Amino acid sequence: MADYRRPQVATIVERLSEPPERLLAIFGPRQSGKTTAVRQALETIRRGWRIIAVEPGGTDWSSDEPGPFDTDVTAERHARLSSAPRDAEWLIEVWEQCRHRAKESPDGYVLVLDEIQELRNWSAVVKGLWDADRASGCPLLVVILGSAPLPIQAGLNESLMGRFEPIVFRHWSFTEMATAFGFSLDEYIYYGGYPGATEHMSGHEEWHRYVRSGLVEPSIDRDVISLTSIRKPALMRRLFEVGARYSGQILSYTKMLGQLQDAGNTTTLASYLHLLTQVGLLAGLNKHVERAVSAKASTPKLNVLNTGLMSMVSGYRIDEAQADRSLWGRLTESAVGAHLLNTMPSSGEVRYWRDRRGRSVVEVDFVVNRGPHLVGIEVKSGAASDALPGLDEFRRRFDARTLVVGEGGVPLDEFLSVPATEWIEES
Repeated sequence: MADYRRPQVATIVERLSEPPERLLAIFGPRQSGKTTAVRQALETIRRGWRIIAVEPGGTDWSSDEPGPFDTDVTAERHARLSSAPRDAEWLIEVWEQCRHRAKESPDGYVLVLDEIQELRNWSAVVKGLWDADRASGCPLLVVILGSAPLPIQAGLNESLMGRFEPIVFRHWSFTEMATAFGFSLDEYIYYGGYPGATEHMSGHEEWHRYVRSGLVEPSIDRDVISLTSIRKPALMRRLFEVGARYSGQILSYTKMLGQLQDAGNTTTLASYLHLLTQVGLLAGLNKHVERAVSAKASTPKLNVLNTGLMSMVSGYRIDEAQADRSLWGRLTESAVGAHLLNTMPSSGEVRYWRDRRGRSVVEVDFVVNRGPHLVGIEVKSGAASDALPGLDEFRRRFDARTLVVGEGGVPLDEFLSVPATEWIEES
């Protein structure tokens, strides 16, 4: 793992080797490797740097020796700054120290602010400091990282429009987990793409506890509930549990409310599901329809964005999950769905299709669409079958390409090894 670098590292290196024209805004789910990628990039460039985790008591790293502060900063000031409340005054003082470093160095300096969403009104403060640096020609490059995309994007769009370049991280793919950690296909289907969880795989309870308390709970509590207006926090937590358990299935909002035993409305539930998608936990796929305006009101098909979440909620060990053909089939289908969602560009969309043909119901697991390209995808995890009425009807009705993944079609490991766009645009 020590030598493995995600593709975004090369982009970060390139940007940090250039003059500071724009902020770098790096965001994505927890455990997607944002901080590690930045550290790897910083170790490659000539500039000095400092990384500060913004949350109270967060880690402070620097390339400087023996410490990250200027020689005229006393030990007492260092201690005071480390224990100071993370507020605008604190950020201004940290920034000023890094400005001094940047002006002293012939190569400039890099300030990295990790989990920036922890700082109230951060975007307005950053805007003022960044604009002042541009006016004075200060060679300080600034990188902001965060795992709560909605508050971060809101801050960027409200105060920093035109001043930043986004670099988005998604969950680790099968190829990445196989290359970095030697994952087999079955291990990836069950454990998903969480690098930090790999060291806990030897004990099921330890792995289960790590995913729940180290990933799921902070994503919901710290990245959503504490930073957005959530009237029913308990409902959101239960929605995740039900959604992960029913991943791979079509479930109406009304039925979800019944499962959740809550008197809330479907609009609230839909908005909560959207927030869970934004933090990389759970998505609700819209139904593919001929008139796009109808898709938003459709019954969603649930799909985790990392199959480790589904395995964690199920409580099954990997051998028990493999022995349960129904569960393993849904895990496999969810792995395909997660791969499509995590590798689909913003110009594309992942949906599902279901309709009637006479007295029968026909459906297609996934429909991927980008511009003129439309592909129906069926996942087969059991015995091969020549009868695929859903794909046949979808192809006839929409004049679209179709694809079988798994038994009798494209091997699952091959499908998971390339981005969604390669399957969409294949002639």
